[in-house]
Amino acid sequence: METKTLSDSELVARFHNLQRQLRDRWQTVERFDSSDADIVVVPSLSLDQRELLKIEGVHHYEERLLFSLIRLRNPRTRLVYITSQPLHPSVIDYYLQLLPGIPFSHARDRLLLLSTYDSSLTPLSQKILDRPRLIERVRQAVQHDRAYMICYNSTNAERDLSVQLDIPLYALDPALLQWGTKSGSRKIFAEAEVPHPDGSNSLWNAEELAAAAAALWERQPTLKRMVIKLNEGFSGEGNAILDLRPLQAVAPGAATPEARVSKLKEQFSDLKFEAKAETWANFSSRISELGAIVEAFLEGDEKRSPSVQGRITPTGEVEILSTHDQILGGPSGQIYLGCSFPADEAYRLQLQDLGLRIGKNLAEKGAMERFGIDFVAVHQPNEPGKPEWNLQAIEINLRKGGTTHPFMTLKFLTNGRYDLSSGLFYSQQGRPKYYVATDNLQKERYKGLLPNDLMDIIAQHQLHFDTSTETGTVFHLMGCLSEFGKVGVTSIGNSPQQAEEIYQRLTRALDEETRSDSEEPRSAFVSLPMGW
Repeated sequence: METKTLSDSELVARFHNLQRQLRDRWQTVERFDSSDADIVVVPSLSLDQRELLKIEGVHHYEERLLFSLIRLRNPRTRLVYITSQPLHPSVIDYYLQLLPGIPFSHARDRLLLLSTYDSSLTPLSQKILDRPRLIERVRQAVQHDRAYMICYNSTNAERDLSVQLDIPLYALDPALLQWGTKSGSRKIFAEAEVPHPDGSNSLWNAEELAAAAAALWERQPTLKRMVIKLNEGFSGEGNAILDLRPLQAVAPGAATPEARVSKLKEQFSDLKFEAKAETWANFSSRISELGAIVEAFLEGDEKRSPSVQGRITPTGEVEILSTHDQILGGPSGQIYLGCSFPADEAYRLQLQDLGLRIGKNLAEKGAMERFGIDFVAVHQPNEPGKPEWNLQAIEINLRKGGTTHPFMTLKFLTNGRYDLSSGLFYSQQGRPKYYVATDNLQKERYKGLLPNDLMDIIAQHQLHFDTSTETGTVFHLMGCLSEFGKVGVTSIGNSPQQAEEIYQRLTRALDEETRSDSEEPRSAFVSLPMGW
């Protein structure tokens, strides 16, 4: 095809021209979300593949964007969904049955499912680029004056695919990807004057890392721990903890700076990694490839991990979408497991304000579409002149993330609205909605359950989402279940307590259906924080 011979500068010019078309047809957020459109969904995880392999069942994470099928509730919307491997038919049927008032056959006729039939570790977008006949089939399937492409995250591969398809990409210009790295996030926080932990910019080897860690310790002599993060780590799996408490012999004031740097470098071999089976030998090799930062680990008797999500429209307006309290696991609580919506009322409005400040900074740089900011909230009660919770920003994600699909599932299913004044989401009936969501409902004994088996369990225990009450559970990542005993869920209720009860009823049902006669039922997931 002609675009294969384009130079990089010509590709960039074509891409920017397509982005301008998207701006020209933009009116409002509400009208764009509900407008008649041909949407090409490319759920490629175009991230460092070695880092992604730390996540069990990651090759099924292309299913995370299946909430997009709910857009077919608009009777004039058509959707093309492309995956590396074909999706199980019952998974597709499950999503289409969720559409209120739309005949199943009508929705199915407006959905085109395509696959590269390629299970390699290459990101999906590159697999599509390597198949010009598949690209041509997509080109012929859409009306170009009303089509656009969406993705999980945007890189040069998604940019090039947009150009070859000749449709706009509703996502970040990959030239701005630096602002979504760990070091780029820290620069944005500083520019936007948002509180964030003390730390470093990008580091590229163990020597630089040791020197930066020593300098940080000098600035904060009472530090107990530091966190080292790969610049492009995913879901906390690229993080490690450096414990300073065994190193008091070289603490500031007790040894020379040279001795401190030497000891810190020696201590790297004993880092506590978040990812299973990670080693310093492998981790250190990634530093020279991806870069890393070191920053203060925030201590506290009571800590939470809230986040705020927003998007930047093609015309540069910033919209706050949601806040969540994230549920984290791993050795030191840095790996994303799930979330509850909304975030605690004690700080959700402050999260919105900080998110808006960061979003405006990103918009000035030309960013577009989804962004999320992760925080650490440390409880500091009874401290005069200070808020009850100290919020510190730790990371920007310029992509869809773990909190995207549950919120968009709620939005598309209820056609409701997010209220900035309260930080609550209201259905069209005026009911506030709450949910608990996870990508990691996982147990060894769930292995072997096929998607059809899950459908049987849903029907038998009445675990489906009820469109009349707008409560119940919506499932995702069903392709992970048989091999990894892992599935994703979003349990929606009319109160925090009801959402929690729906989630717990679901886990009890799965346990009951997979429990041997001699085994007692156990909770399948971490307990969730109440009071949100």
